[in-house]
Amino acid sequence: MRSLFLSVFLLLFLGSMAQQHYLFIGTYTHTGSKGIYVYRFDAATGKTEWVSNTEGIVNPSYLALSADGNHVYAVNETGGENPGQVSAFAFDKKNGTLQLLNQQPAGGDAPCYISVTKNKDWAVVGNYSGGNFSALPIGKDGSLQPPVQTINHKGSSINKDRQGAPHVHATVFSPDEKYLFTPDLGTDKVMVYRFNAGKEKGPVKAHRQPFAEVTPGGGPRHFTFHPNQKWAYLIEELSGYVAAFKYSKGKLQQVQRIAAHHAGSTAQKGSADIHVSPDGQFLYASNRGEENNIAIFKIDAKTGKLTAVGYQPVGGNSPRNFVIDPSGNFVLVANQNTDNVVLFKRDKQTGLLQATGQELKIPKPVCLKLMPVH
Repeated sequence: MRSLFLSVFLLLFLGSMAQQHYLFIGTYTHTGSKGIYVYRFDAATGKTEWVSNTEGIVNPSYLALSADGNHVYAVNETGGENPGQVSAFAFDKKNGTLQLLNQQPAGGDAPCYISVTKNKDWAVVGNYSGGNFSALPIGKDGSLQPPVQTINHKGSSINKDRQGAPHVHATVFSPDEKYLFTPDLGTDKVMVYRFNAGKEKGPVKAHRQPFAEVTPGGGPRHFTFHPNQKWAYLIEELSGYVAAFKYSKGKLQQVQRIAAHHAGSTAQKGSADIHVSPDGQFLYASNRGEENNIAIFKIDAKTGKLTAVGYQPVGGNSPRNFVIDPSGNFVLVANQNTDNVVLFKRDKQTGLLQATGQELKIPKPVCLKLMPVH
């Protein structure tokens, strides 16, 4: 009887721990933010609890977590007299604290996105104003080495105010990490590269399909893969559209383009982030501008095409980034201009979101990442 009791207790304990995550919040620091904030997040209840924060880190506006949970990498989105940088942190998983290891040049101004390979041997950072991206080796201690390769994009597009030059807005690895995709808001292209982690002097090289072109004026921003790895999705910032692609071995074939805004909407566009639910059944896209909502789409299980099913107001202004917890129970949204992170309950059957009334007050939150508590 005692052994049965212990077994049940252990299962309940492990189940509870599986729902526990660290929530990392990246921010802009010009209005009083301390940098990166760390909270505990319970995916069973939605409860959050402050754990720690950094001090003196400038504009850590996008974050990447190492697969082993031991390190966090952040862009420092600056430029001009203060060239863009990237920072490496050691993360104490027991205490939930970050320790700065080092900083390196990003290779361009206004770094806005960073990705790290699963083996933690490379970081790739996209520089918005620089119109380029850089590959930085990662040392055995998790620290960043100087860039060994910087790829400069070329070109422009039809929006004279926003597309007069290249603007790399993301650096996304394919699921097998053999390819790298870099959406460029300025050129209306998703550039495609081969990636070979074993090439120490330069892991990036041109692919036979050098890019996937999108509708002129679209403004490619963020890009994500479906869990089945057969489909990929792009959010266009300037047009407010989502482009759906068939994907295979570095090749993208567009199969659909659908508005992320209400039908007939004349609102100012400013779409930002895009994610697929863990079960692969729904896609979510955030809209800033005048709408300030999350567009919700059902994904066709056979074709990957999208059907709009709803729009959820975000309880704030300028939802720049959001995250879906791995259980699929909750969505957290970072509203940059109202200084709040808002929690929504997610209906796994319909995909729709419901406000919980819970939020965190954080200055200029612009990036959210979750890491399991082990």
